[in-house]
Amino acid sequence: MRTIRFDILLLLPLAIFTLAFLVLPLVHLSLTAAQGDRGIGAFVAILTNARYRDSLIATLLLAVVTTFTTLVVATIAAQTIANRRFFGRQLFLSFMALPLAFPGVVVAFFIILLGGRLGLVGAISRTLTGSPTVFAYSIVGLFLGYFYFSVPRVLLTVLAAAEKLDPALVEAGRSLGAGPLAIQRDIVLPALFPALYAGGALCFATAMGAFGTAFTLATVVDVMPMLIYTEFTLATNATMAAALSIALGLITRAALALARTEAFRDAAAI
Repeated sequence: MRTIRFDILLLLPLAIFTLAFLVLPLVHLSLTAAQGDRGIGAFVAILTNARYRDSLIATLLLAVVTTFTTLVVATIAAQTIANRRFFGRQLFLSFMALPLAFPGVVVAFFIILLGGRLGLVGAISRTLTGSPTVFAYSIVGLFLGYFYFSVPRVLLTVLAAAEKLDPALVEAGRSLGAGPLAIQRDIVLPALFPALYAGGALCFATAMGAFGTAFTLATVVDVMPMLIYTEFTLATNATMAAALSIALGLITRAALALARTEAFRDAAAI
């Protein structure tokens, strides 16, 4: 009996947190989305209204491209660094992890310094062509901001898996006549798939819901986090903001669930 009471006491903080910060907000958000003039039509409007639909498509494409590019770069970098010891390795890894310490607004400021109206690229292009090249406030600037923010997270995840890969498996493949592409396809990448799924899911979720970077840079493109913000604050349309929030959350949750399922399946197959 005492053990049961003690277990309940240990679970109490988790239960309070779940109720206060997960269950109640989600219930209130769902009720807000359903109680407006449109009712369930608010969710239909996400696909039928051009502004909402275009914002959803732009956000999805940006998240997919960011995730794919990050996975490619992080996978190559992780395999290059793994099991290699060189002078300054720890310093290099610390430098690569530096973006983890910056909030989204600071990352956006870096992009403005690079591709803003008074940025480095603009100054060089103004000198060479007479007109500045500005990309910080477009979809390109958002992509660079998300990419800069995501690479360290995915790199550290994939690097941990790459360091656990047995080099003897690669040597065995080479001794059997397998080329570099065959080794990657049949040995290395299958061993890294669980980490790639985990890192990719984290990258996708971050790109779908990042607000600080989008708030600073998204002056030309309308992504979902900014659309939710403007619907709630400027248009005072809490119903539509709630519906957009739920849609964004469901898409992200589905991606995370899919990645987790695939990661567990591949981990069990190894």
